[in-house]
Amino acid sequence: MRLRLLSASVLAVLASVPVAWAGEGMWVPQQLPEIAGPLKQAGLKLAPEQLADLTGDPMGAVVALGGCTASFVSPNGLVVTNHHCAYGAIQLNSTPENNLIRNGFNAPTLADELSAGPNARVFVLDGITDVTAQAKAAIAAAGDDALGRTRALEAFEKQLIAGCETEAGFRCRLYSFSGGNTYRLFKNLEIRDVRLAYAPPGSVGKFGGDVDNWMWPRHTGDFAFYRAYVGKDGKPAAYSPDNVPFQPRRWLTIADKPLGEGDFVMVAGYPGSTNRYALAAEFDNTAQWTYPTIARHYRNQIALVEAAGRKDPQVQVKYASSMASWNNTSKNYEGQLTGFKRIDAAGQKHAEEAAVLAWLKGRGADGAGALAAHAKLVSLLEQSRATRERDLALTMFNNTAVLGAANQLYRLSIERARPDAERESGYQQRDLPAIEGGMKQLERRYVQAMDRQLQEYWLNEYLKLPAAQRVAALDEWLGGNDAAAVKAALDRLAGTRLGDTAERLKWMNADRAAFEASDDPAIRYAVAVMPTLLKLEQERKTRAGENLAARPVYLQALADYKKSQGGFVYPDANLSLRITFGNVKGYVPRDGVLYTPFTTLEGVVAKQTGADPFDSPQALLDAVAAGRHGGLADPRLGSVPVNFLSDLDITGGNSGSPVLDAHGRLVGLAFDGNWESVASNWVFDPAMTRMISVDQRYMRWIMQEVFPAPQLLGEMNVAR
Repeated sequence: MRLRLLSASVLAVLASVPVAWAGEGMWVPQQLPEIAGPLKQAGLKLAPEQLADLTGDPMGAVVALGGCTASFVSPNGLVVTNHHCAYGAIQLNSTPENNLIRNGFNAPTLADELSAGPNARVFVLDGITDVTAQAKAAIAAAGDDALGRTRALEAFEKQLIAGCETEAGFRCRLYSFSGGNTYRLFKNLEIRDVRLAYAPPGSVGKFGGDVDNWMWPRHTGDFAFYRAYVGKDGKPAAYSPDNVPFQPRRWLTIADKPLGEGDFVMVAGYPGSTNRYALAAEFDNTAQWTYPTIARHYRNQIALVEAAGRKDPQVQVKYASSMASWNNTSKNYEGQLTGFKRIDAAGQKHAEEAAVLAWLKGRGADGAGALAAHAKLVSLLEQSRATRERDLALTMFNNTAVLGAANQLYRLSIERARPDAERESGYQQRDLPAIEGGMKQLERRYVQAMDRQLQEYWLNEYLKLPAAQRVAALDEWLGGNDAAAVKAALDRLAGTRLGDTAERLKWMNADRAAFEASDDPAIRYAVAVMPTLLKLEQERKTRAGENLAARPVYLQALADYKKSQGGFVYPDANLSLRITFGNVKGYVPRDGVLYTPFTTLEGVVAKQTGADPFDSPQALLDAVAAGRHGGLADPRLGSVPVNFLSDLDITGGNSGSPVLDAHGRLVGLAFDGNWESVASNWVFDPAMTRMISVDQRYMRWIMQEVFPAPQLLGEMNVAR
C-alpha cells in the first residue's frame, strides 16, 4: 500500500483551518502545538509542546516493533505490547510438548527470558530530518523517464540511509508522504536482542479468539512483555547470553487515577496505512476485488491448515502465527466490506471526488495539471488491474516456504555481484542479518506436507488464469495444464533440501553460478522463473515512476480543495509515529442498543464455555468467584475493568500502542477496533469508530491473581 502524508506546506495551514477536536485524525507529533486548543478542550493536562518532543516524556518511551507498537515501562528495558504482537515469539518458542501459546510464559529471572527470534526488533526513535528538497531534486534530474525517476529515488534513498547508518546500531528509513510531496528521514536505534519475559496463557491473551475479534463487548487480556537487551557497552548487538538489559532514557509510569467514562485518552503509536485520500477508482478496486478475493483465499488456506492440524500437532503449533494473521486479515476485510455498505462509502468517495474535479475544472488553467494527474492515476490503476489475478497467484505461490527461500537466496546471489550501493533494497549488506534470521527460523513455521498443500492451492489458482495472464516460464516449468502436471511438479519440489536450516544457510554465501548448476528442484524453479520476476519488477517500477510524477500533484490539489471548503487536513497513516486523542466513550451500534465503554471480570465468566476460545484458566474463575479484586476494582463498576472503548482513530500497526491519560500515564494498550469501525481506513465514521483497549488494571489483576508475576509488578513500581 502507498505511504501517504500531506505536505509540510499543507500542514502549515492547520492553525487557520477548523480541525476535528477529538477522535478523527492521526496527528504528526509536531502538529500538536497547532491543535493545542482542541487537545485542551478534550482534556489534556500536559503542554502540547511536551508531546511534540519525540525523545521526551512520554513520547520517548514509545517504540516500534516493525508492524506493532510497544513502550518501555521500566528503566531496565521492560517493554509492554499486545499478546498478539508477541504471538510470533510465543509460537517460535512453543512445541507440542511445551506449548507456550496454551500455557503462557513467565520468566522468574532475567536468565529465564527467551529469545523472541533472530528477526525480533525494538526500534527507538532518535531523530527525524526533512529531506524533501533533496529527494525532489533527485527525482527531477531523471526528467521524463518514468523508470529513471524510480531508480533516481532509490539511489537517493540508499545514499541517504548509508550516511545515516554510519554509526553502528542505527536503522534509518526514508518515508514518503502524500505520494511524494514530502520526504522525511527517520533514524532509530535498532535493538536486535529482544526476549520474551511474560505472556499470559492463550485463554487470557486470546480469550474470545476469532469469534470475538473486532467485536464488542470484549474481554481479552491482550498483553505481553518483552525485554530489550544490548551489549555490555550499551550498544545494540545480536543475541548473546552476555548481553545486558537496555537502559532507556524514558519509560512510562502506570496511571494512579482510575480511568472512567468521558476521560481524556490518547494513543502514541505507529499506524500502518489508511486510504482516506485514495481515488474513488482505487476504492472501487479494493471493495470489488482486493478485499473479497484475499479474504476468500485466506479462508481457504485456513481450512487447509485446520484440517491438517487435526491430524498433526506440529502443524497446529508451527502455523499458529500464520493462522492468526490470516484470520485477522480476512475478518477485517469482511468487516470493511460490511461497513462500506452501511455508510455507502462508495457513494461518499465518488461524490467527494466529483466535487474536487468540478472545482479543478472551474479553476481553468490552474486546475489543468491536477486534472491530468488524476487521469494518469486512473490509467495506472487500469494497467495494474489487467494483471491483478496473475500477480496475486504468482506472488503467493512464490512466497510459500521453501520456494520463498529459494527465490530469496538466488536473488541474493545475483545482487551480491553488484556494489552494495547498486543492489536492490532488501539485499544490501544491511539486510543480511534479517535474511539470515528468516532462514534460521523458517523450520519453526514450516511442515513439508503443509507447504505442499499451499503450493498446490496456488498452482491450481494459477491454472485458472486466462491465457493472456499466464507466464511462459512458469508454464514451461509446470509442463502441463492439469492435475497430473501439478502433482508431478509438486513431486519434484518434494525433493528439495531447503527444508533443512543448515542447507539454507549454506546457500547464503553461494554465487550465481552455483545456483545455476544446482540440481535442487526448488532452486531449479527459482532459476527458471527469476528472469520473468525481474522483468515484472521493472514494469512495476516504471508504473511507480509515473505515479511519482502524478500523485503529489493531485493530492496537493485535494488538500487545497479541502482548505477552500473550510475543511480540516490531517495525514494518512504511513507507519510513522502519530498521536490520536479523544475520550472514553461507548456507542449505539443500532437502534435501541447502547454499548457502555467498560467490560468487567464478570463478563469474562459469563462467556465461559470451557471450550476454546472461551476457556478461561481455573485460577481466573476461582478468583472471580471468590471476589478477589486485589485492590483493583473500580467502585463505579463494582468490579475490575477488563477492556474499554474510546473514540480514537487507529489502524493496523497501532496494536500494542500505549493508551495514555491526560497526564501521560499508562492506562491501557490499544489492541483492536470495533466491527463497525474497520471501514474507517477509507471513510471515517465518527459515530461508530471506536478503539478497544485492555485496561492496565486487568493486566495487573491477571499478574496478581491468575498468572502471578510479582517480579514484573515490582519492576514497574506497582507491587500488590
